[in-house]
Amino acid sequence: MSNRVHLNTLPAFGSPLSEADRATVGRSAPDLVRPFLGLWGPIETTPLIALPGIAAEADVGQLFLKNEALRLGQGSFKALGGAYAVMVLFKRLLEAHLGGEVSVAQLLSPTAREFARTVTVCCATDGNHGKSVAAGARLLGCRSVIFVHQGVSDARTQALGADEIVRVLGSYDDSVTESERAAQEKGWHLVSDTSWPGYEETPAFVGQGYTILSDEALQQMQAPPTHVFLQAGVGGFAGSIAGYLADRLGAAKPVTIIVEPDRAACVIASARAGKLVSVTPGEPTVMAMLECFTPSLIAWRILEKTADAFMTVSEEDAKQAMRALAFPKAGDPPVVAGESGAAGLAGLLAIVGDKDARAAIKLDKDSRVLVINTETATDPASYEAIVGFSPERIIH
Repeated sequence: MSNRVHLNTLPAFGSPLSEADRATVGRSAPDLVRPFLGLWGPIETTPLIALPGIAAEADVGQLFLKNEALRLGQGSFKALGGAYAVMVLFKRLLEAHLGGEVSVAQLLSPTAREFARTVTVCCATDGNHGKSVAAGARLLGCRSVIFVHQGVSDARTQALGADEIVRVLGSYDDSVTESERAAQEKGWHLVSDTSWPGYEETPAFVGQGYTILSDEALQQMQAPPTHVFLQAGVGGFAGSIAGYLADRLGAAKPVTIIVEPDRAACVIASARAGKLVSVTPGEPTVMAMLECFTPSLIAWRILEKTADAFMTVSEEDAKQAMRALAFPKAGDPPVVAGESGAAGLAGLLAIVGDKDARAAIKLDKDSRVLVINTETATDPASYEAIVGFSPERIIH
């Protein structure tokens, strides 16, 4: 078996989720999220796309792709998390200000709007999380300040829609540190999608928002998946989906494989070390939304119990997955996926010819595989350089 794949041999593997984590990302979570997201208007379910052509090439029974590129007009699954966490936080702040409970609908009232002018939310981002936080703040009337590290492209930065953008030298982890420092100094409200000791509640709400897509996918499939490949940066997305599926499906949960860029593989490093560890930043990865070097504490706590395997993919693996979706075979529809969005599929395709790895994760011709396109082409110029055509040319 390739050394890019590591099976979960941690003592905690297979242990039940804690009650706190079940409450956050378990089967009841989507019902908590929907009323808040309803402030945006009707929530349209994103498509679940069958890909029989790629399934045949991968020698699996069925392959389904959940296309989060179309989520709430934000181009990414992150629309479900950051904005929701902002709404939950704002509801608490407003209730404290008014001295009583308020409904979700009242978050858009004139009284709430007036109070919102006094509230500033902030976060660090590789792109999509900050865009969601800024969108949630804009909906409520709050101010948003988003911290980006030097590797975030101008196109992704300009798409954030924040009131203020702060450039930080260094890596994503450095921007997280700076956003936390500024929040404490200025009295802003930090809405991070990664967690650390003493800071878990708000990131837990971010992850809770993502459970919406898991719930939708299970409703859209005639039978639950046998395998799911989940891309990871700090692991918040992967932990949310893995935790929800484990709680909802129990013993019938799918084999869960966590996929990371080999240039930013902090989750697999933690799995190998048997504890949460950081990795040293090195050469940038094209999978910019996954370029993180320390796992989220909450995510790691869930993944060490629920992930069956961890693996890495190369730069070329991600690019090939993007092209496979853009130029489909055997009648598959074309799909625009960004570099990070295609990473889950890249994981599947990377082990297609590895017999030992396939056997280890029980992947065969009867498998029913779920992957998630977590984002569209968030940097159109980069997408065109990789695929050869603009996103518009691919889908029209």
